[in-house]
Amino acid sequence: MSRYDVIVVGFGFAGGMAAIAAHDAGAKVLILEKREAPGGISICSAGGVRCSENPDAAFAYLTATNGGKTPPDVLRALADGMREVPGIVTGLAERIGAKAEIRPAQGNYPFPGHTEFAFANVVEVPDFEPARDYPQVRGSPAGARLFRVVERNVALRGIEVRLETPATRLVVEDGEVRGVAVAGERIMARGGVVLATGGFEGAPALQQQFWPNAEVLSAAIRTNTGDGLAMAQSAGATLWHMWHYHGSYGFQHPDPAYPFGIRLKRLPDWVPGAPFREDVAMSWVIVDRTGRRFMNEYEPYMQDTGHRPFEAFDYTRQGPAHAPAILIVDARGRERYPLCAPTWNDVEVAARFGRVTPREMDRMVLREFATLGDLAAAFGVAADALETTLAEWNTLCGTAAPDALGRPPESRMPIATPPFSAAQIWPVVSNTQGGPAHDARQRVIDPFGEPIPGLYECGEIGSVFGHIYLSGGNLAESFVGGGIAGREAAARARGETA
Repeated sequence: MSRYDVIVVGFGFAGGMAAIAAHDAGAKVLILEKREAPGGISICSAGGVRCSENPDAAFAYLTATNGGKTPPDVLRALADGMREVPGIVTGLAERIGAKAEIRPAQGNYPFPGHTEFAFANVVEVPDFEPARDYPQVRGSPAGARLFRVVERNVALRGIEVRLETPATRLVVEDGEVRGVAVAGERIMARGGVVLATGGFEGAPALQQQFWPNAEVLSAAIRTNTGDGLAMAQSAGATLWHMWHYHGSYGFQHPDPAYPFGIRLKRLPDWVPGAPFREDVAMSWVIVDRTGRRFMNEYEPYMQDTGHRPFEAFDYTRQGPAHAPAILIVDARGRERYPLCAPTWNDVEVAARFGRVTPREMDRMVLREFATLGDLAAAFGVAADALETTLAEWNTLCGTAAPDALGRPPESRMPIATPPFSAAQIWPVVSNTQGGPAHDARQRVIDPFGEPIPGLYECGEIGSVFGHIYLSGGNLAESFVGGGIAGREAAARARGETA
């Protein structure tokens, strides 16, 4: 039976940071990772870690966006930690000869404090090429660079990492978490276990219980199956905001060998009340089976909330009111840019689709039609309703008249030039935000608000974001919460905390 001071389950940003913090606090640390390589969903991220020199402003913003669903002291711990993020990211980068930079970037909505944020990014890593070094990953190079920095810092510290080693159970004795079970072996931890296992993007059964949608497609990963959630529940954890996930809408590939949803081209976010970029135009509209538009296709932060209009249920039809919907684009729109923006962390998908360009994926997904009538017939939509919808849309384009659904004037493009292209659209989950609840010290708590001795969590599994997400916020809580969890578990191993 092996013994460590701290066991970290999962090796993405949060797990890596928890292990680094525990090691630097003097603990003997073990990381267990179920996959054949580390990175999880972290490695697919945009790579910007939210930070702020003004914790009071950050706290005000987080308070407004969480709508009372997360305790103030938990949000305060994250806000205070955001002030330390630039130094943490820069320090880790410099240790391996990499370069980081901090750039201002306001929050996604004009809540109090939204102007007081920035991003910490790794912009250069020596002798590193994302496609070469992480061939199983398709995502942002910035996310890959940031993970490389964390991974190399774990290696430089000599922290033990066991890959392809899924933890299956917590070892609980006398009400305390004292280790984990791995393939029948018990591995013990003096200070405790830190769960950093990610969410449940790859767990349809859990989604069906907690989400209103009939079907939601994972954007990039199928191995986030809620393992840590089940382990925490078995130890008595309570849950929070399980309904909330970060996601948008996208295509389903016709080839069943491609298991992920395909997110659409990332267009710039915009802040209500602030100037809209005049060079940004969205080439598509979305209609449901009635042939009518039902949503603002270009919400301020569509990468987070774009899926929510699909949650409505039609009680007369006994099925989803809008899912799947139909995306329509004309010839001019297809020329403007590729629509498909696929991401993944998956060996099999990379082997089969790794050389497919976005334009080629467009051709795989979209169907082309000479007339709107042909398009309507193919998707079972009334042609007259669809033609009326698009005639009204085309009249609206080029004017400053308000759209009843809120689409900004600057984003509108006519759908008028044949051939027309279309494909079904589904809600897509980038990552989940619900899971076991924790306190400001990253201790998992039970339904009575009491911490479960020896059990900590960080990152996506216990995300604090309970209502509206802050871009880069999950990365911030991975770095901040991971550090807190690692230090707390290390202190407990020394007998300094309960």
